[in-house]
Amino acid sequence: MKDGPQITGIAALIGDHARAEALTALMSGMALTATELATHAHVSRQTMSGHLAKLLEAQLLAVEVQGRHRYYRLASHDVAQLLESLMQVAYRTGAVRLRSSPREPALRKARVCYDHLAGETGVAVYEALLARGAFVLGADGMRLSTPGRALMQSWGIDVAALEAQPRVLCRSCLDWSERRSHLAGALGAALLRTLLERDWVRRDKHSRVLHITPPGQRWLAELTDLAARPALAV
Repeated sequence: MKDGPQITGIAALIGDHARAEALTALMSGMALTATELATHAHVSRQTMSGHLAKLLEAQLLAVEVQGRHRYYRLASHDVAQLLESLMQVAYRTGAVRLRSSPREPALRKARVCYDHLAGETGVAVYEALLARGAFVLGADGMRLSTPGRALMQSWGIDVAALEAQPRVLCRSCLDWSERRSHLAGALGAALLRTLLERDWVRRDKHSRVLHITPPGQRWLAELTDLAARPALAV
């Protein structure tokens, strides 16, 4: 007897090199055209269009039409989580690119993981928040503590509005390059938006790389310094 949903079709779709490159490019959280995705995958636009049709049919992608242009994005947070998990497993088993991109060190330092902060910086932020008692970890998962809620609100994050969303508020996401966790969920996405709005981090126009600005470096230093002190009562 076979148990659970059939995964071979999805695995085969993701396993194709060109489709995998397109999906990885969309981990930036941005919507891209077929031409842009073809460039990322080093295939023709016609070939990419065929790949995109299959990914749309499998509901791995969604498409938005604006005028004459069609913009593709990942269909859901679940798809992004699946891809990040595959990256982590691939990295752990030694499946790395033969030629690293010139952006590779910066990518490991700080990057976008669909809609939240990842890389060395993302892990440092998450671990500092844990050390400050911002989260309570239990058998039912992770929840934001009272001190954690106050800290987020001090950064201008409306926690109550996030809790009204159907998306899980906070969860850990295993970072493929650090092999430790960073913060994901609605709260992770809100934190990245806040960092961008305050110009504490800036996005690279052509990749998932994030650059930490001087104000952002001061914020990070203060956060990690606070984490070295005793945690607040939950």
